[in-house]
Amino acid sequence: MIQQKRSLFIISDGTGITAGALGKLLEHFPATSFTKVRLPFTDTLEKIQSARNSILQSTLDDGNRPVVIMSLGNIDLRHAIKEADAYYIDLFNAFIDPLGLELGQQPLTGAGIAHSVMGNSYHERMEAINFTLGHDDGMTHTGLEEAQVILIGVSRCGKTPTSLYLAMQFGIKAANYPLIPEDFERGMLPSVLHQHKDKLFGLTIKAERLSSVRSERRPDSFYASLDNCRKEIASAENLMRGAGVTWVDSTSRSIEELSATILQKIRLPRTLI
Repeated sequence: MIQQKRSLFIISDGTGITAGALGKLLEHFPATSFTKVRLPFTDTLEKIQSARNSILQSTLDDGNRPVVIMSLGNIDLRHAIKEADAYYIDLFNAFIDPLGLELGQQPLTGAGIAHSVMGNSYHERMEAINFTLGHDDGMTHTGLEEAQVILIGVSRCGKTPTSLYLAMQFGIKAANYPLIPEDFERGMLPSVLHQHKDKLFGLTIKAERLSSVRSERRPDSFYASLDNCRKEIASAENLMRGAGVTWVDSTSRSIEELSATILQKIRLPRTLI
């Protein structure tokens, strides 16, 4: 399939995180190859002019007008950027302004509003990230009673990125703990996890994928060999099955999918989701 080429501009008067999240929508159009350009803190007419110039240049380079996802609170800046020909997805026009009409309220428009409105949630996420970083890969047993979920599984099955995503997106204190050959020899979960069984959630992975991931770190090693990966995975699944731990296969699931599954299974308060 021949892909058309287009540029994607993410333009915001703040960090652009909110607008950037909408960029995931473009994954539904695999026949188009998008070149992503992020322009955060675009909050003056001078910066708008520079952005317009980039938009016009991308049309010349690609042969197609770009897609622009924008989050600009200042209405004058919004009008100014749209002088350049592009397909615009305007968060304020599409979502915030209509919601304001429905609620009968004038929406706040300053940069960083998401952080100020969320207040405590923002600080909770920071605490969760610090907790998760400090409890990565079984780094410490101290404070595990504070964990809201403890991910377990063999080394390199996706525990760390999933834990961090849960912390960053939902403010969940997520620890993770590796299952290692010593655990398999004993035939039981590490003793430190016994008192936290209600918080455990397992990840598994296909042996071929695990071998490929491990080979990137330790090529041609026993650790990365397909036979060893198969044995470790089987042993880990037996341990989790025996302990009554729910697990999910991470092989073909994104971090977002894994996190959604974990949130559903551990049934955290709906305010977190």
